Amino acid sequence: MNRRSFIHATGLTAGGVLTGLPGMSAPTTTRLTILHTNDVHSRLDPFPMDGTRNAGLGGVAARAALIQRIRSQEEHVLLFDAGDIFQGTPYFNVFKGEPEMKAMRMMGYDAGVMGNHDFDAGIENFADKLYRFGKFEILMCNYGFEDTPMFNFYKPYKIYKKGNLRIGVTGVGIEMDALVPDALFGKTVYLDPVVRVNETADVLRRKHRCDLVVCISHLGDRYSDGKVSDEVLAKESHDIDIILGGHTHRFFDRPREYTNKSGKKVIVNQVGWGGLLVGRLDLEFTANGAKKLDKNQSSLIVKNIVE
Repeated sequence: MNRRSFIHATGLTAGGVLTGLPGMSAPTTTRLTILHTNDVHSRLDPFPMDGTRNAGLGGVAARAALIQRIRSQEEHVLLFDAGDIFQGTPYFNVFKGEPEMKAMRMMGYDAGVMGNHDFDAGIENFADKLYRFGKFEILMCNYGFEDTPMFNFYKPYKIYKKGNLRIGVTGVGIEMDALVPDALFGKTVYLDPVVRVNETADVLRRKHRCDLVVCISHLGDRYSDGKVSDEVLAKESHDIDIILGGHTHRFFDRPREYTNKSGKKVIVNQVGWGGLLVGRLDLEFTANGAKKLDKNQSSLIVKNIVE
């Protein structure tokens, strides 16, 4: 991504319809703001002032200020992370994830998923740091954690109530063979993400009557060899509205839009790596059940300047 398009990503807007009945209006609407990050990789400080493209950008202090500002402006906000919280700076090498988890708890993350690098100090370490310092939800529907230290520290899905809305959220992780040594993920069982997401989304949509179904994903956005990805997941799904992705470190200029097996639109977004951007999707729900993407914008994290 070149510098011009990278900066341009801070102010994109769009008015695409997600689902529902375009053109119909209702006396009242409910707004929902979804914020998301991915592949932060232990970047707690801004990038060093070394003259490179990212100099001075990122860092949890500026990110926290941005999130706080948005929460002061919007009534209904959710904050998610799509994995690879760990690995990439000496903070992780020395403290094994404690400051990363503390920072996410301070910023009020609602949920996240485990990326492949979140196993780098072992699954027991991740479970320990999450329990002691994180306190946010790990949502994974395609990892079987029954015989691992994560068994009591994850859920296959969760429903968030925002005003009169019910937001169902699940998550998926990438296959760890050839990415993570067996000893680090232990007895974690990888399950087909397409099958598991469709099963879980069906429960969220029909049993729990969710108004919106979101999948947080660390599969990667797309591959040339047919490997399961966010693109594949979107096209093969039935009830997912939004996929918040990670793993491939892509800076999307705007969310991608796919058509699922039911003929409905699925929005997929990803915001690079290193905590440089916070993704934002603003949705409006009308009283008749229609919902649309009001706008999207990815905010560049600038030290001491939150715009």
